[in-house]
Amino acid sequence: MTQRINDPRLVRVQLSAMPQASGILDGEIGVADQSGCFAWYELLTTDVAAAGAFYRKAVGWAVKDESTAELPYTVLRSSGAPLGGLMDIPEEGRNLGATPRWMGYVAVDDLDATAAQIKRLGGTILVPPTATNIGRIAVVADPQGATFGLIKGPTYGRRKPGRLDEPGRVGWHELLAADRTVIFDFYRELFDWQKADAQSEPAAWYQLFSAGGQTVGGILTKLPSVEQPSWLHYFNVDDIGAATKHVVAGGGRILQGPIELPDGCWIARCVDPQGALFALQGARGSTSIEPSSASEIGWSAKWGGIASQGRIMLPKPKR
Repeated sequence: MTQRINDPRLVRVQLSAMPQASGILDGEIGVADQSGCFAWYELLTTDVAAAGAFYRKAVGWAVKDESTAELPYTVLRSSGAPLGGLMDIPEEGRNLGATPRWMGYVAVDDLDATAAQIKRLGGTILVPPTATNIGRIAVVADPQGATFGLIKGPTYGRRKPGRLDEPGRVGWHELLAADRTVIFDFYRELFDWQKADAQSEPAAWYQLFSAGGQTVGGILTKLPSVEQPSWLHYFNVDDIGAATKHVVAGGGRILQGPIELPDGCWIARCVDPQGALFALQGARGSTSIEPSSASEIGWSAKWGGIASQGRIMLPKPKR
């Protein structure tokens, strides 16, 4: 499975449906605003109602239609706090071949200066700084083509980021890069991300990084079978067995996993019913685990050795 996520025409068309800022979220609690950290997540999809029902079951998010006359928009909440939104891919975007995908937004203090810096560092501005329902945003791509968003000044309140392992939170961010050995410097200069050391023997193929004082993700070189560089976001769940069962029952697929790591954390890569890629991580819980042997998009056999909460680990040996 591939996703055409980096065609500037497609991204611009998708964001064209977002009007100038108008109230959607309440003022009591809003997106996190810690500079240099992922602060908002958006799913562009072909069926908002179906996608909302799917993630409500699979991840446990509260899903609420908070559309205005100008913009149909659905907000996702975890423990009462907004963390992301759902919106339809506009018809023009679909006609151009746009496909469902998740996009993460990184908080910045100066959106225009950051956009200009991205251009100087060899990145691409896909959507220039624009006022929207969630704040002032831009959509960009790194020099190797991985797409992400920037957000400045969340319009509807603020909250401090919670614990990295908090259920319902996006707990891990993974960059499938064209070449992980050179792309890190781009993000370091842009967001002041730092290389993080693994607590156990580091794997040469996986670079941990920290943002805002927390180890929040990793970078690896993608396999040739993964068509384009992209970001993959891991959603925390209480029970990986129950969550993956909900994925399958809801019409999604498990691409690989669940795989158990030595600390008891389980991870799985998935695709939702509309075709957007995402991942899950969490404890085993009380539900039985049914590992999938699928490898539809050629994930590396080493994939189980990814990081969990800042530690590089190999998969737990089978008994």
